[in-house]
Amino acid sequence: MGTIRTTCAYCGVGCGVLATPATDRAVAIAGDPAHPANRGRLCSKGTHLGETVGLDGRLLHPMIGDEQAGWDAALDLVAAKFADAVAEHGPDSVAFYVSGQILTEDYYVANKLMKGFIGSANIDTNSRLCMSSAVAAHIRAFGEDVVPGCYDDLDEADLILLVGSNTAWCHPIIWQRIEAARATRGAKLVVIDPRRTETAERADLHLAIRPGSDVALFNGALAFARTAGLVDADYVARHVAVPDGFWTGLGGDAATICDVPQADMDHFHALLAAHPRTVTVFSMGVNQSVQGTDKANAITNFHLATGRIGKPGAAPFSITGQPNAMGGREVGGLASTLAAHMDFAGDNVARVGRFWGSDRVAGKPGLKAIDLFEAVGDGRIKALWIMGTNPAVSLPDAGKVRAALAACPFVVVSDVIADTDTTRFAHVRLPAAAWGEKDGTVTNSERMVSRQRGFMAMPGETRPDWWAMAQVARRMGFGAGFDWAGPAAIFREHAALTAFENDGARKLDLGHFADISDADYAVMEPARWGGDRLFGDGRYSTADGRARLVAVAQNPLDAQRLTLNTGRYRDQWHTMTRTGLSPRLSQHRREPLVEVHPHDAAAADLADGDLARVETANGTSIYRVAISGEQRAGEMFAPIHWTDRTSAGGRTGLLPGRGVDPVSGQPGFKLTAAGIVKVVPEWRGFLILANGGTAAPDCLWWTRITVAGGTLFELAGDGDPGEIEALLPQGERIEAFDAVRATRRIAVMQAGRLAAVLFTTRTGRLPDREWLIAQLGENEAASAPALLAGRPATPQADRGAIVCVCFDIGTKTILASIAEQRLTTVDAVGAALKAGTNCGSCRPAIARLIGQQEAQNVAA
Repeated sequence: MGTIRTTCAYCGVGCGVLATPATDRAVAIAGDPAHPANRGRLCSKGTHLGETVGLDGRLLHPMIGDEQAGWDAALDLVAAKFADAVAEHGPDSVAFYVSGQILTEDYYVANKLMKGFIGSANIDTNSRLCMSSAVAAHIRAFGEDVVPGCYDDLDEADLILLVGSNTAWCHPIIWQRIEAARATRGAKLVVIDPRRTETAERADLHLAIRPGSDVALFNGALAFARTAGLVDADYVARHVAVPDGFWTGLGGDAATICDVPQADMDHFHALLAAHPRTVTVFSMGVNQSVQGTDKANAITNFHLATGRIGKPGAAPFSITGQPNAMGGREVGGLASTLAAHMDFAGDNVARVGRFWGSDRVAGKPGLKAIDLFEAVGDGRIKALWIMGTNPAVSLPDAGKVRAALAACPFVVVSDVIADTDTTRFAHVRLPAAAWGEKDGTVTNSERMVSRQRGFMAMPGETRPDWWAMAQVARRMGFGAGFDWAGPAAIFREHAALTAFENDGARKLDLGHFADISDADYAVMEPARWGGDRLFGDGRYSTADGRARLVAVAQNPLDAQRLTLNTGRYRDQWHTMTRTGLSPRLSQHRREPLVEVHPHDAAAADLADGDLARVETANGTSIYRVAISGEQRAGEMFAPIHWTDRTSAGGRTGLLPGRGVDPVSGQPGFKLTAAGIVKVVPEWRGFLILANGGTAAPDCLWWTRITVAGGTLFELAGDGDPGEIEALLPQGERIEAFDAVRATRRIAVMQAGRLAAVLFTTRTGRLPDREWLIAQLGENEAASAPALLAGRPATPQADRGAIVCVCFDIGTKTILASIAEQRLTTVDAVGAALKAGTNCGSCRPAIARLIGQQEAQNVAA
């Protein structure tokens, strides 16, 4: 087949990938130097995509309950259940919950089926949890959900503001462009984030604002701009509508409200005054808030009022977290939009009805994600189809979501993985084609439409999501509107709808693709709709063509002793159904950690490495404690990725409440009142299995880590640790027991090779896991004494925690080289060790280690 050009499966940067398949589903992955989004670069997740395309855990056949079924039987059942619910209870008794990881063609079919033919707008997407506040803010400010700028603006900006974005971890390729702009242009960087992340450490100014105070910060910035003469009065007069009393509502002591020193606030304002070419990049820290829409509009207000929009190096820029959140927004995948950037105004409903040839088009918005699952729980939704997402983990108050799924009369889940927290509630499971198998388009954060191409055969009976939905539509009697031969035909129809009776009213217009041939679709190059920048002519998508300043006021911030913030780790993705398969990606952060400020740790009698239970009004979960001065006092941070399949703890989705932004409906994940209590297990241990295994340990706390050659379980519990021995495979056992420390060590051999080890202790120390993990791949096992000691007879150098996953280089190795070779730059470390020279995701961490060594040198 040769090398195939495709697009990465992960975040909204939309990086081009070169995939070269080999035998047995092996594939070599490289960045596509011709793709404008990444120019050949890939982050750690993209670099290691090849480790995630195996068939372990795949759903390969339709399942009705626990029984394998044929496609006809499964589709007949789905169509009958949905049709029966609509006939008996009306169209609003059914719903779809879809994902920013499905392709635009899949999204289009889902939206057309639900809104156009079933006649309900009860289709929402997990993008509601990521960027729906940005969508609402764009519509309020610009009249349409459009991102004005592009990545090239980062190259041309003199000042870059990162708001609520740990860009170095969550969008590493964007971070590399920012680093390049700073190196070549001397661009200044301000990071606005309560946490001192690796991104914040590299900034010229870090504003560690109080969580939730963004509106006060940007209202204060705009008040300063007006006082300092930075408002572009001519631009505002010609292109912006200003509500009465807008300027008088900007008051307030921003430094006090945001809890930052006045000197830092003055520095921020001085940078704004000195650098009119300003790009403000904002992400989840803004959006995932009960005031997210107002926060985003405070940002757009500043850019509109100062004329910093529609120009090179000047834009408010919402960056998305999923590969096709933008494509979903374009087709109308959110319950609050109709289709092709049209709302539910009567003329739009009639227009879409004419295009689709349907008199059933939904006439009002549907239920947004939180309300949708509320309706599932109280019985209003009788049939639910979930596609490519894991709401039993990712939605807030996930315990209530699970109860709703359990009570729903009929649940369908289309997924690539057979066993997830959500598929366990499914009456029907449909096997979906995965990345590398499916074919279609995605749109990235800068409006770049790119092709995602299959380079492997679909395994088993897997099928594309669009095909399954079209088959159900035909069985429900809607066949004429769902008779596409392939994704190219769907894309043509989607493109034609964006242009239908548009006449320039909407910036989204893909009409030039409406007649694209199958052959041209197959070789389609990345294309940014709307041009490089929008609104350069000052013409907006409102009835009068003028943008809107939106009056927003800072919500009161309740005083809490402790609050919980949530977010992502560098090398993991969503609920780890893909990245959790990669041994390399599992090394950077092996366990779900709760990061706690030293003062708060002392108050709870916590030491680094302890276990602790985080408690909120909605649920509890156990984490390993990481004491960190990067946290503000009174605030904790936990990752979102772990599930019941991967840990008995770290279940962050159980903890946030159901509060949502009143405009967008987006939940607030970043500011939950919480407590923390030390957990003291009676014993600790670990289990290493050469062939993984699907059974979960039965103990207080465990977490599963994919490692080279097998699986590592970290363990802690009460009672008899001997019960864990049931997970050991058959084979020759080698055992040692220390009665004084109540330590038991067991190694299991099969045909002379190490098959498993189990170490538990009540009071003793446990050895490092790395050497034992390495023995899984050895043809000839180490000696019994070495295996039971957990280390070789000749000690090996301790590399420390892995920093560079591409070259498997640890913290202690890097620090030793910095000290011994007097390395002072990230590039120098790369030249010496290769660390940071491949994907670049670890470069901020290397910079941090250099800073630590420099601080030690000064202290010495």
